[in-house]
Amino acid sequence: MLSCVAEGGEKDGAWLACLIGGALSSCATTGEVLVSPILERVTHGTCENGSVRLHYASLGEGPLVVMLHGFPDWWYTWRHQMEALAADHRVVALDMRGYNLSDSPAGVESYAIDVLTGDVLALLDELGSERAVIVGHDWGGAVAWSFAIQHPERTAGLVVCNMPHPGCLQREFSRAGSGQFEAGQYARDFQAEGAHEALSAEKLASWVTDPEARALTIEAFERSDFEAMLHYYKANYPRPDSPPVFPDDPRSLPAAARVAASVLMIFGLEDTALLPSTLNDTWRWLAGDLTLVTIPGAGHFVQQDAADLVSRSIAAWLAR
Repeated sequence: MLSCVAEGGEKDGAWLACLIGGALSSCATTGEVLVSPILERVTHGTCENGSVRLHYASLGEGPLVVMLHGFPDWWYTWRHQMEALAADHRVVALDMRGYNLSDSPAGVESYAIDVLTGDVLALLDELGSERAVIVGHDWGGAVAWSFAIQHPERTAGLVVCNMPHPGCLQREFSRAGSGQFEAGQYARDFQAEGAHEALSAEKLASWVTDPEARALTIEAFERSDFEAMLHYYKANYPRPDSPPVFPDDPRSLPAAARVAASVLMIFGLEDTALLPSTLNDTWRWLAGDLTLVTIPGAGHFVQQDAADLVSRSIAAWLAR
């Protein structure tokens, strides 16, 4: 167990910095492969959602696959999957707002889930694509779920890495003995005023095991906005007194709120922030088919911890 309590038991900036560093390093495994040469091959572009400009990296030609990263990360987290899929697809990885080369608008409201979903819609419009397979991890996975629910006509398929359906996550928060409420304490700490002041690029990149990739990630985080990163939690992560968004019983969910697209879920079972019990009964929230791949030994950042298996699983699923 981490010992991160400052003198007198107060949770100050030093405590939060310790928590962040420990939590992120505990999410990492030793499975990451060496840095990819993809930086020399991708093309870069921007799209705009209102006044917010968003950066993306693109590789390959063919049906569109959009990749959305989570916290704390940037488009480069998908390098292995981009390389694997680019032979048959155009793979576009977005820098989410607040990160790397994308804008960081002020205000918590600028990071509400509907606004983030609008960023993906703006990206598809910029690329001239009516539909895309949406791939997301962590907060990017939450946005992917939201996009598939709100825009089924533009969702050709959904791939979610280590982010449960929000209805399942809501259930586990309130279920006695699940452990998920306790596992989410770090997120409630992120909601505290001034929490971003304890962050640093080096701490945030501590989960990246490859030295070259870590150096690039530190550079990306130095271009990022730490307060914006935590606005995702302030705007969207449920607080203890938050009213439920989803019904307790999935059978009472309106048909239009079910995910119509085919879904592939990939989950690293060593995740300590989002527990495997959140996967239970996912199918009850869906209208389409579900494929679930669980990976022992991989943690929260499964797209890097088990890069080859994740890439092969997505490629095989796309080729069905």
